[in-house]
Amino acid sequence: MPEISVIIITYNEEKNIGRCLTSVERIADEIIVVDSFSTDNTAEICNSFRVNFFQTIFRGYIEQKNYALSLASCPVVLSLDADEALSPELERSIVGVKNNWKYDGYYFNRLNKYCGRWMRYTSRYPDRKLRLWDRTRGRFGGTNPHDRVLMDKGSRVSFLKGDIEHYHYDTLYEHVKQVNRFTDIAARAYYEKGIRSNYLKIIVHPLWRFFREFIIRRGFMDGFRGLAMSAVVSFESFLKYAKLRQMYRYDNKDKPG
Repeated sequence: MPEISVIIITYNEEKNIGRCLTSVERIADEIIVVDSFSTDNTAEICNSFRVNFFQTIFRGYIEQKNYALSLASCPVVLSLDADEALSPELERSIVGVKNNWKYDGYYFNRLNKYCGRWMRYTSRYPDRKLRLWDRTRGRFGGTNPHDRVLMDKGSRVSFLKGDIEHYHYDTLYEHVKQVNRFTDIAARAYYEKGIRSNYLKIIVHPLWRFFREFIIRRGFMDGFRGLAMSAVVSFESFLKYAKLRQMYRYDNKDKPG
């Protein structure tokens, strides 16, 4: 029966972290929280649980999560964000595989609560994530701010029933504010990788994103929230490529000649 280290990164998550920690208490043999010097009550709440609490400067989502991963001592790792929690069904599923570990990793659905209701359509459901794995077989990668677990070649993965409950955004204002921040990070990451933007990407990518979310992924079935989600993620795509193009324009202006 493998022991499980739960790893979580935080910054000013007093609203969410208690719910997250409560949901993993029964399945965790070790809980690692890596905090970026929160200025609210996050630290106090974490220390009221059975948690190994660390603080370090934030260097990026991928970097922060890989640091948390390096602190884990159990053979299996479960990664959650502070605004997530295990559903009772997913908790039971994890207990089941803990007692009968067969694969290198497990993924499951994430159910997103958006503006007061659970989203059942758009790309928000089923929003599949691989979050439980043999810590020697996977690590975080992707492009900031959208990290993901990359498993070693030849790893065997399976699916577990139950949901990660993601308490996404309470208001449209929160979503748009986060989109502005995330597109700054994403555009910078693309720029550093040498990925370029153009008018085609700025125009076509947002249109395709809206069509995919609202029509193909049936966002219209979620009513106004589906429309709002589809529109904002389309705007997110526009901002990312527009900011990326602007970075190159400013870079070229600064070069001599």
